[in-house]
Amino acid sequence: MKIVLLEELGVSNSIIEKYREKLEKMGNQFISYKKDLDINTQIKRVKDADALIIANMPLDKKVLENAKKLKFIDVAFTGVDHIPLDVAKQKNIAVSNASGYATQAVAELCISFMIQLLRKIKENEVNCREGKTKIIGNLLQGKTVGIIGAGKIGKRVAHLCKAFGCKVIVYNRSIVNDNSIDKQVELKELLQESDIVSLHCPLTNKTEGMIGKKELSLMKKTAILINTARGNIVKSEDLKEALETGVISGAACDVFEEEPPLSPDYNLIHTKNIILTPHMAFASIESLEERAEIVFDNLFSWLDGKQKNKIL
Repeated sequence: MKIVLLEELGVSNSIIEKYREKLEKMGNQFISYKKDLDINTQIKRVKDADALIIANMPLDKKVLENAKKLKFIDVAFTGVDHIPLDVAKQKNIAVSNASGYATQAVAELCISFMIQLLRKIKENEVNCREGKTKIIGNLLQGKTVGIIGAGKIGKRVAHLCKAFGCKVIVYNRSIVNDNSIDKQVELKELLQESDIVSLHCPLTNKTEGMIGKKELSLMKKTAILINTARGNIVKSEDLKEALETGVISGAACDVFEEEPPLSPDYNLIHTKNIILTPHMAFASIESLEERAEIVFDNLFSWLDGKQKNKIL
């Protein structure tokens, strides 16, 4: 089998070489590349591959259409909306993901966002550097946190919020049973009741643009919105307007309609009362090493005829 790693996994070379050695001892060919967004380059690299490993780099359908031997796509990421699954399905290409590797990393960043916004860390840091005094903020304790999407990450955020003494409510498409969740509600009720709304749902036809002007207007003026899920779930122009006009008090976004680095004229860059981070929630040394372990375990299991973490 020819196995192609199409972009770096963010771990040390020694980890990759360990897996390369094991694959080659099994009689496989393993080739790794640095990330290149050029579609023609990707086509050349994948055209004769049997298996492909890719993280969150967008994969154009033309790459799959020209990959005549491809049988398996091993996605080093939880979400797979950047993979042309329709083409993969047509070509009977198996797809697995690395679900669960970043649960703690994303949840911890969400809690950090909550505390930073409530305690006005950004503003207080500026004041401190400018020789000014403090701005008084609020505690996380006692707040109602509304979680949209109660999968592994959503539940982990709920657990951490309960440790801080929060009330946790969720909106989820299926019934959720978890001791850290106080109540499951409809979206409208969640938006109206929550002091903090945290998004943890996948990007689908139903969730794209689900948070816009109407939904933001239902939130408390003192509420904050956190998005570590997918950028297209929130209508960024509507969020910008809500922040500029005081419809809500603050926001934190780790994901956007475009993958960072953001263009200089991106609409949220100069918006007030928002924390922006470059899609880093998943990225810790510990979580990236766990991701590599899951990804290669997926690969070895597939080679052994036992696919894990199956998407297709």
